Amino acid sequence: MKIIDEEQVERWGFVEIELEGKSDGNPFLDYFIKARFRSENEEKTVDGFYDGDGIYRVRFMPSYSGVYQVLISGSFSSREYRGSFTAAEPSEGNHGPVRVANTYHFAYEDGTPHYSVGTTAYVWTHQKEDLRRQTLETLKNSAFNKIRFCVFPKHYDYNFNEPETYPYEGTPCDNSGITKKNFIEYTPDTPGNNWDFTKFNPEHFRLFESQIQELMRLGIEADIIMLHPYDRWGFSKMSADEDNLYFNYIIARFSAFRNVWWSLANEYDLMPAKSLKDWERLGNLISEKDPYRHLRSIHNCHHFYNHSASWITHCSIQRQELNQLSELVDQWREIYRKPVVLDEISYEGNIQHGWGNIGPRELVRRFWEALCRGGYSGHGETYLHPEEILWWSHGGVFHGESPDRLLFMRSVMEDVPGCGLKPRKDSRWAGIAAVPEAVSETDGYFLFYYGIHRPSFREFFFDDERVYRVEVIDTWNMTIEDRGLYKGHFRVEMPGCEYIAIRIIAEE
Repeated sequence: MKIIDEEQVERWGFVEIELEGKSDGNPFLDYFIKARFRSENEEKTVDGFYDGDGIYRVRFMPSYSGVYQVLISGSFSSREYRGSFTAAEPSEGNHGPVRVANTYHFAYEDGTPHYSVGTTAYVWTHQKEDLRRQTLETLKNSAFNKIRFCVFPKHYDYNFNEPETYPYEGTPCDNSGITKKNFIEYTPDTPGNNWDFTKFNPEHFRLFESQIQELMRLGIEADIIMLHPYDRWGFSKMSADEDNLYFNYIIARFSAFRNVWWSLANEYDLMPAKSLKDWERLGNLISEKDPYRHLRSIHNCHHFYNHSASWITHCSIQRQELNQLSELVDQWREIYRKPVVLDEISYEGNIQHGWGNIGPRELVRRFWEALCRGGYSGHGETYLHPEEILWWSHGGVFHGESPDRLLFMRSVMEDVPGCGLKPRKDSRWAGIAAVPEAVSETDGYFLFYYGIHRPSFREFFFDDERVYRVEVIDTWNMTIEDRGLYKGHFRVEMPGCEYIAIRIIAEE
């Protein structure tokens, strides 16, 4: 039994065990491998997976520091394997997987708040190596601590190239001459598609998981989209048994990485081959089989999924109205009583599609509006490019003005006491008032955001006793102006322009 990188195992890191086993027949179907990990604090049984060339692997994320005993068995071999390893204390920056906290928010397992500032680059992992590296370098110093992307390649406007690898053994359809054919014209039996959906291509999954690990090193959550409708290869129309085999395989491969989130689908309601019964089956499968309870969601196009389903940990929402989305966050919080993440609120860009041509000021406004209503938002960028390299699909570099403003916003989010904001009940017209979710108002933190409104002053009163420090925040120009200390009834002069916030904090 070969334990890989044992000396680097730490709490919420991962240990990988490599074993040789049977390779005749179809090892993805014919054999299985399981491992039991036990310490004085936990015991878990996890599935392993076949990685080609007669190699089987088991991965495990220890949730505690200390000594672990390992027992591996299965039909892949005629013998059992035993071993042990020691998990060290977590290194700096390793806070564990993200969990739901305070009903509507997120925190890492060690209790550190996670303020989600997401972005989308659907198929960045399917691009050539230099573009993948450029994407990681762009993310390195950005605002974004979560990114959505797909396991399967994507066929859509500005993205008709073939991927670097395919997930199954077989051959793709001929894409020569493809320009702007709609994905609905393609079916599993499109001429040229010849896949064996029972035989995975390990090279594809090795490449994909290497990018998950690179994101983990950067402290970025990998929101993995498992299925989507934009498909000329037939992966969106696999049978129930084929879907089950695929889900089990990627759970076994990826779940030991602490930064994984599961998104069952992007725009599930554009996939007529899948019924609600199918989605419930798959949601329950991943809920039951993932031993680490990673976050789970499903994403809509026109019609919301019922986010009250027990397997869903948080709402992943695309707008349904042309101009309103962030304004409805507090309503969805009350309906679903789960974190609300607006993963698609339109993208900063200038392409022809209405979802991909809003301006940077409006995108940033929607982020702030959602934040103050107790939710979280996702960024995307769709500027026309001579080589059709759009961040929203390929990654690369940012061309827009919103990323720097979102980094500034994240710095404000991270100064919020406790974990997350909620809308104050007495919010009025011309602005939204927010207070910390799990901290009493008597603790004295208030954030007022005015968006498109431009008051030249605002008057405040909280009590007659305490002294409050007042700051005027220009969310577009990224400045924070200290206006000093106030008590009782007071007036704050404002610049009379859009996108201003006021932060008021009681002095201790």
